[in-house]
Parts: sequence; structure tokens; C-alpha cells
Amino acid sequence: MDTLKYKGFIGSIEAELEDNTLYGKILGLDKGTLITYEGSTLAELKEDFINAVEDYIEHCKANGLPLHKSYTGCFNVRIPADLHARAVAMAQAEGVSLNAFVKESIYRAVM
Repeated sequence: MDTLKYKGFIGSIEAELEDNTLYGKILGLDKGTLITYEGSTLAELKEDFINAVEDYIEHCKANGLPLHKSYTGCFNVRIPADLHARAVAMAQAEGVSLNAFVKESIYRAVM
């Protein structure tokens, strides 16, 4: 999936074929926060995305709100207890933390 990136924010790129509109939303924000943008051309879409990011940053500053970027690198995963135990055992056998084991496993899966 192609995305837009600006100041640590990532935005989707979608197309509405019926009215020739490009649109998207900033990805990975807090639940309940939805920021969208649109344009008729890719250049317009990028410009509206940048403006949306700048507006969000300004809104947070003006209202004393914490700024949440698209992805922080921290997430929770729910897995069955037996899988958790096996992952811990493998991490220990490799002499690394569970966090390092999971990070390397994900890296190998997506790279």
C-alpha cells in the first residue's frame, strides 16, 4: 500500500473512482481521532495531507493535548498462554528478551 509521510505521520491513499477523487486518513492515531484529507490530483492530496498534519499539531498545541504520531513502535498483542510460554522459552534459549525475540520474529516475517 502506498502511503504519504510527513513529520512522523503516515497517511493512506485511496481513490473514489466514481467522482475521480483521491482521499485518505492519517493512520495509527488514538482511537476516536479521525483526520482525513482529499484532492483531485496526487499533488493536491499531498498538500491537503500536509495541511491536515499541521492543523492537528497546531490543535494539540493550542489545547494542551498530547501529540500522538501515527505509530510509536509500541503495541500489545494477545496470544494464547501456551504460545506465550513457548515464545519465552525460545527467547531464553537464544539468550534474548521476549521483546527482542518478538521484534526479530516480526522483522523476519515482513522483510
